[in-house]
Amino acid sequence: MSTFKFTPENEAKFQEYITRYPVIDSVMLPALWLVQEQENWVSPEAMIYVAEKLGKTPIQVYEVATFYTMFNLKPIGKHHIELCKTLSCMLCGSKDIKNHIKQTIGIEPGQSSEDGLFHLSEVECLGACGGAPMFALNGDYHENLTIEKVDELIGECKNDN
Repeated sequence: MSTFKFTPENEAKFQEYITRYPVIDSVMLPALWLVQEQENWVSPEAMIYVAEKLGKTPIQVYEVATFYTMFNLKPIGKHHIELCKTLSCMLCGSKDIKNHIKQTIGIEPGQSSEDGLFHLSEVECLGACGGAPMFALNGDYHENLTIEKVDELIGECKNDN
């Protein structure tokens, strides 16, 4: 029995998903996404919970969660910066943006800040090449980044704490 549970709001969303998809296996990705939205990561306990709700084995849920890079399998900072590392962004200055983020927050890609406020990931193309360099901050795209724009966004996150 898992110690994780959906919030009442997420349970209602989950129940709605079940009615939307004709095959229960199709609910696994939305269920894992609900977990991540609720907890900011997908814990082993949450995988067991999803498995129980879908009538699957925990290993089946684990296989899906580990296949998709969008799922965080360990706790991350409150604000997730996903910096594009592909060609267009690199040519337009993402390396300078990355170095500035590293200096400003004091973390390397794949790390969370000591205060738990930030997590930095380098990701493959986010599909916004015309707005390079860019990153997603908590899922929201920010294009045509400059050092000043990055500082402004980081400052907003710190003030939102």
